[in-house]
Amino acid sequence: MQIAEAVKAARESEKREFKQSFDLSINISGLDLKKPENRISKEILLPHGRGKLAKVCLISDSGDYEEKIGKGELESLGNNKKEAKNLARSYDFFMSEPQLMVAVGKSIGKYLGPVGKMPKVVPPGTDVNKTAQQLSKSVRLRIKDSPVIHCTVGTEDMSDSQISENVNAVLGEMKKMLPGKGKIRNAYLKLTMGKSAKIDVTQ
Repeated sequence: MQIAEAVKAARESEKREFKQSFDLSINISGLDLKKPENRISKEILLPHGRGKLAKVCLISDSGDYEEKIGKGELESLGNNKKEAKNLARSYDFFMSEPQLMVAVGKSIGKYLGPVGKMPKVVPPGTDVNKTAQQLSKSVRLRIKDSPVIHCTVGTEDMSDSQISENVNAVLGEMKKMLPGKGKIRNAYLKLTMGKSAKIDVTQ
């Protein structure tokens, strides 16, 4: 079915006592994931945001941003596995000054890397608040060990057209960024606790 039809079909699920998310699953074929160049990790800014802002942390000793940790905290986290893992779970995205990336790698890189959350480098002069604002409305598209991508494309209080445009943006970006013979085999949209609706990916 077309994207707009899939959105309507997904909404027909049983109502819940919490605000559900629209979750998009994309199955990819034609990728040899044994080759590092076929693995993907990229942030995509959704046209209408996620419905709920993603949490962003800045790693910096000087940047002006509310959610921030410095070099001293990094060194402390490097000696505390539990706290380092908690940090990795607490945020959706990380940003870092270039000069602290080595410290990031030594201290928490082994916790951020496997979950695709290595920091986005923000060069000197970057408006970190603007970058954080964009990341808070973004989703990460990631293929590592399995040719499947899962991402949130909004919440049920958003309009059908907003969800449709977000889905279209993600599918469009995926088609452009897939390497070699990689292609979208199929895609499904669902609410958190709902049934999946298959999207016609040939459109």
